Amino acid sequence: MADTLPTDAAPPPSGIERRKFLTWLVASPTLMIAARLALDVPSAEASEPSAAPEETPLNLYVAVRTDGRVTATLPRTEMGQGITTAVAMLVAEELDTGLDAVDVHTADADPRWLIQLTGLSSTMRYLTGPLRAAAAEARARLVTAAAHRWRVLALTLTTAQGEVRAPDGRRLGYGELAEDAARVLLPEVLPLPKSPSKYTVVGQPTGRVDARDIVTGAARFTLDLDIPDAVPTVVARPPTLLGKVQSFNASTARALPGVVGVVQIPSGIAVAARTYSQAFAARDALQITWTPGPASHLSDANIRTRLRDAIGPRPLPPLLTTRVVEGRFDFPYLAHAPMETQSCVARVTTDTAEVWSGVQDPKFARSQVAAALGWALTPQRVTVHPIRAGGGFGRRFFTEAAVEAALISRSLGHPVKLMWSRNDEMRHGHYRPASHHRILASLGPGGSILGWQHRAAIPTVEFPHGFGDLLTSLVGQVLPDVTSAVFFALTQHVPYQFGWVAQELAEVPLPIPTASFRSVFTSQVGVANEIFVDQLARELQKDPVELRRSRLTSRRLKAVLERVVLEGAWGRALPPGVAQGVAVLEEWDSAIAHLVEVDVTSGTPRVLRVVIAADVGLAINPKGIEAQLQGAAMDAMSTTLSAGLHIDAGAVREGSFADYRWLRMKHAPASIQVHLVRSDDRVGGVGELGYPSAAAALANAIARATGTMPTRFPILDEGV
Repeated sequence: MADTLPTDAAPPPSGIERRKFLTWLVASPTLMIAARLALDVPSAEASEPSAAPEETPLNLYVAVRTDGRVTATLPRTEMGQGITTAVAMLVAEELDTGLDAVDVHTADADPRWLIQLTGLSSTMRYLTGPLRAAAAEARARLVTAAAHRWRVLALTLTTAQGEVRAPDGRRLGYGELAEDAARVLLPEVLPLPKSPSKYTVVGQPTGRVDARDIVTGAARFTLDLDIPDAVPTVVARPPTLLGKVQSFNASTARALPGVVGVVQIPSGIAVAARTYSQAFAARDALQITWTPGPASHLSDANIRTRLRDAIGPRPLPPLLTTRVVEGRFDFPYLAHAPMETQSCVARVTTDTAEVWSGVQDPKFARSQVAAALGWALTPQRVTVHPIRAGGGFGRRFFTEAAVEAALISRSLGHPVKLMWSRNDEMRHGHYRPASHHRILASLGPGGSILGWQHRAAIPTVEFPHGFGDLLTSLVGQVLPDVTSAVFFALTQHVPYQFGWVAQELAEVPLPIPTASFRSVFTSQVGVANEIFVDQLARELQKDPVELRRSRLTSRRLKAVLERVVLEGAWGRALPPGVAQGVAVLEEWDSAIAHLVEVDVTSGTPRVLRVVIAADVGLAINPKGIEAQLQGAAMDAMSTTLSAGLHIDAGAVREGSFADYRWLRMKHAPASIQVHLVRSDDRVGGVGELGYPSAAAALANAIARATGTMPTRFPILDEGV
């Protein structure tokens, strides 16, 4: 990845980067034309009629209501990552209005949005430019509308607090100008976003705009929706992954109180009732004979053997190699375990379908539901309303709940409110695949490093959604192994000068559903790399920080490494059994370093503190970034120490947080410091960033404290 610290390129006179200037130059007329053609802004959380004042769209992203409130349309899904707040901040900044005057609504699945996929740390990276351009263009049109009304030069007007102001003291609120602004053909002031140096909202640590709703229960998730006549529904699922119904008897279940209907679907037997309690009782009364799933011959030991066998023989080392150091690593299957399980409300009629669900790619969900209903060629018959979700981490790319709910609704002739239980979520999901890794470091005379060869054996990661567009989605469905391999090649790199470097993926076909997980391949490959860098330092009898300093190729990585070394007081004297570990990562246009301090004196590693330094470029909401990185650190601690899945004869052993041992609040270290380092104004990704180097730094700290490098995860696994 290119280093983007200080550049010799001179900025344009305005101080705006040339590439962004060109982006805005192109985006503004496009947005304006869209408004002139009266394109509707896609409705948000569309099912419920709104009593809000009339709203005037100024472009695809921004609308202004008659009461002056601004509506920003977000073609992504809020899943707890805080994008709603970041979007509101950007729009408030460019429109010179209060943050509390901006409402953010999620767009339905709509072909006018090229990509609606929420994931791959892409939301703010890709939306910041268009959102700023849209808000700046809306501001320019409001100013122009005021100038026409007052018959003054637009250049003499200013904006503040949701108003256009004239030098003589006259003021007009945005709500009063919205209709006129929508008719402006060409703004009479430049529709350029502000220079970041003039920001007063963006860049300030800001609490979430939806925090009150979340803590008071006012925030509405899928199962909170009141869709008329939607009945609670659950599904009886097979004991093994992808098992099928061979036969069933529902006579007892149907006779129980409240039961509305029993329906067979491809994934099991659905039961709808007046309450969830009645539905679960009827589900448990079903008599079902199952056909084992395709992985019923596989357990952990078989899987590990298959993965190890795929590594193959050692390649020849580079010339002049005097010694080869080898490291092997095993990672388990992981469940994404979002706090909110899969759920969907569906209402299917003869000709149309509506679904409400917290999906990460609503357009993919629409295509899947349409195909399941036999409407693959007319997907427009399906409307998908993305709903706020309680976590995703890659799991909600897959739309089983939406497909199931649609099929059940059509069979019953009734709207349904489908809920997956925690057990369903754990034992019938898509998983971060297990993997086995071999890393070879070729050492030459004088401790030189001549080569680095990493071969990773990983079951094919499914990307049927592609990157959110139709073409890559089709490729992902038709050629899953190719898509997985291409994604690996595009995302994996070693940020060190280690001579001849090679990283290879050996895909192992296993009939266990997979999905991308936080940071996708880097959650294994990047973690193994950073642990082995420490092992290499030990082999060369060098301090791991010194080895990184001498070999890193990115100035951004060096900068964040130096920051954690400083803030974490790397190398300070520590009691026996207490040690520090570091690791770095550059990905998604961002760079990060972790320093973790761990105590192993009790026999069970206990994280004492975590110090993080991240360069995400322009930090739109530093407080939101801090929260994301802290959450990712806890995820990394969980999967490094205790959380992992086991496969027993094609069935997932873990069924809840009781045995899928995610860390609790009591395990959180007293301090997780986050320091932001800003090398430029690009907006880097955050959601995926904080996991891999946190996991590696923890493993490195344990290695330094115990004298043994962890190679199998989770370290405290008792189930193998």
